[in-house]
This record gives sequence, structure tokens and C-alpha cells, in this order.
Amino acid sequence: MTQVTVMLTLDRHVLKALDSAARADGSDPATVIRDAIRRDLYRRSRAKKADRPDERLVAPLRALLADDLAYARDWDDLAARLSAKGYALREAGAGLALFELNGNRRLAKASDLGASYGRLMRRFGAPMPGHSHRYLYDRLAGR
Repeated sequence: MTQVTVMLTLDRHVLKALDSAARADGSDPATVIRDAIRRDLYRRSRAKKADRPDERLVAPLRALLADDLAYARDWDDLAARLSAKGYALREAGAGLALFELNGNRRLAKASDLGASYGRLMRRFGAPMPGHSHRYLYDRLAGR
């Protein structure tokens, strides 16, 4: 691997701390900097990307489904209300996501619509039928 020389401008206090850290490691400041950059780049490449919803899509869905999400009496009632409009809530990780019935396309997380899985479980007093993460309900219920 070809190395390239890079010049840095550092505050005196930072340089002093860098020298101390290098001496404590038995290395030199350049090695400490290279290692720190490698670690940071690795961390960034492994970081979970924020799954930000497209607000232009989510806002109209939130408005369209607000009453259904707010007034459903139980899981079956919610499923029927959403189905009548062409949508379904399905398991997504440890939560729920909204899908189109036709095409099976995932549109948004339920929490993006203001109806997190935890909130719905509390309100309905039960986990979503068929959801594999039953332990979440047990934890909410204090079991």
C-alpha cells in the first residue's frame, strides 16, 4: 500500500495529549493518528444507517391512516381497517411496518406513522397475532 504524507494543524494541547498517548503506547504520534483514523472509518462503515422515511410519503399516509390507528379496538379491527384501504401491518424486526397489500411493498415503519408496536401492544393488551417477538409483550406486561 502506498502511503501519502498529510499535514495536520493541531492545537498545542491536542499535540501534547497526542505525544503522551503515543509514549504510553510505545509508539509515535503518526501511528496513533493512523490507528485512530482506521478505527473511526471502520466504525462508520459498520454503523447502522438511519432509516429515515421520506416525509413526502409518510405524511399523507399518516393523515390517511390516523383515525384507523387511533380508533381500532384490537388487532383484528386494525387489520380490517387497514386492509380496506389497501394496507397491512406486518412484522419487521422487533416492530411493525406498513406494507401495500398489492405489490407487497414496504412503505414505512409503524412508529413513523405514530403507532409503534409497543404502543399498540399496550393499547390492545396483547401482542400482534403471529408476531415472533412475544417477549416484548411479556416485558411490557412486567412478566
